Amino acid sequence: MICQRCGFQFNCICDLEPQLQSAADFVLLTHSRECNKDTNTGVLMTRTLPSCRVEIWHRTQPPQALLDQLKDPNYQPWLVFPSDDQPLAMHLPQPKSDHPKILLIILDATWQEARKMVRKSPWLNQLPRIAITPQQTSRYALRRNQQPGHLCTCEVGIELLNLLQQPQAAQQLQTYFNHFINIYHADKSGHVK
Repeated sequence: MICQRCGFQFNCICDLEPQLQSAADFVLLTHSRECNKDTNTGVLMTRTLPSCRVEIWHRTQPPQALLDQLKDPNYQPWLVFPSDDQPLAMHLPQPKSDHPKILLIILDATWQEARKMVRKSPWLNQLPRIAITPQQTSRYALRRNQQPGHLCTCEVGIELLNLLQQPQAAQQLQTYFNHFINIYHADKSGHVK
């Protein structure tokens, strides 16, 4: 029987799931094509970080809850996405006193889809951006056409937790991600690890 939470049939990893806290709120702005993929690692973040939620991206209808949050003076929003034409922050500054909470928006999509999402969403272009410089090579190899230097959604979350100076939470999420990667192929082929 397939576990309804982790999606694995033979190797449930729910007992390995950490419960984390973060100094920032995370929004996974998710492309509709990602919603039902069992290779989507964004779910690892939503399971472990209570401050992480999913908003579905639509080209013509931005998610109203996120638009409202962007207007909230209590939040300092950042779009986690590199850009050639805008100056980038390579680290997260401390929240300003008039913006006590950091809001990190991660595009949960393939690299090609993420580029289209930004290009087709003028409201995203108004946000300050932060780019991640990976400290290590991606371990994610569950899809074809992975580009060197690109990270999956969960790996971006791990890097952000490190930037937020939360190394223990980052390590716990990394360990959970590693279990997911190690179990994925075995479970899909019907093997118990």
